[in-house]
Amino acid sequence: MGAEPTRMVRLAGGRFRMGSDEQPDEGPVHEREVGAFAIDAHPVTNEQFAAFVEATGYVTVAERALDPTDFPGADPADLVPGGLVFTPTAGPVDLRDWRQWWRWVPGANWRVPFGPDGGVDAVSERLRHPVVQVSYADASAYASWAGKRLPTEAEAEFAARGDLDGARFAWGDDEFPRDAEHPRGRLMVNRWQGSFPYLNTGAAGFVGTSPVGTFPPNGYGLSDVTGNVWEWTTDFYAPRHLVPGETPVDAGARGNLLAETSAEPGSRIPRRVLKGGSHLCSPDYCLRYRPAARSPQAEDTATTHIGFRCAADT
Repeated sequence: MGAEPTRMVRLAGGRFRMGSDEQPDEGPVHEREVGAFAIDAHPVTNEQFAAFVEATGYVTVAERALDPTDFPGADPADLVPGGLVFTPTAGPVDLRDWRQWWRWVPGANWRVPFGPDGGVDAVSERLRHPVVQVSYADASAYASWAGKRLPTEAEAEFAARGDLDGARFAWGDDEFPRDAEHPRGRLMVNRWQGSFPYLNTGAAGFVGTSPVGTFPPNGYGLSDVTGNVWEWTTDFYAPRHLVPGETPVDAGARGNLLAETSAEPGSRIPRRVLKGGSHLCSPDYCLRYRPAARSPQAEDTATTHIGFRCAADT
């Protein structure tokens, strides 16, 4: 299966205001500088990832056997390949407990993101949708094969802002901008429509991911920089921004201190920063379809709402 590589947009870099005051882990707002770099115009698609797998024989993390030492106390019978699948609830629930709408599905992977019985073959039916059910290692492997790399958190946010420094959204401060063609306001992003997590009427007709480029690009010509799928970055997660020159003080004395502080209690798996929000982001739940938004995710995790795009030095 052949697939054209993603067109890259070259950005000159510069200084910008990173972060926001909307969520505790998005602060403090501070000036950050990034050098020149290039970034994919859209997230990597199923078609493109399939070409990588065909060329290399790569097996994703979600398709591999799990190591019991990474899951202390777990029943070995439960340690089978699979991924996390979003499952709408029957009605309103306590939004503080994410486990009510996420379930582990054996056999779920990038080819069949909802599992073998999920009714969707990612490769044949959703070629232009972003690939999902990919871990950090999977995204890194693809990027290396393509002669690229994954972006840093600062690069991802700089790119997502589209030269609108300090704006709330990737297209400005008005969530639904109005013009002659859209007097009632235009939906600019693939995000949850309705009441989370049980009623979703669809964004531009899509419940779940949408083909890349369905929604308007930002000022840099980049599509889906917010919404559609969360995207991996190379940064280890910390519960607030570490401003340039700052390092964690509560880590151990060995190894990568930031990686150690990024792991959840009881886990050895570091967490990386995801950027951009996804089709599951809802105004009544998280409202993370903003350039400043960020989320921690364990490196080995694959879900139905995480994808990636690549960057490169220039």
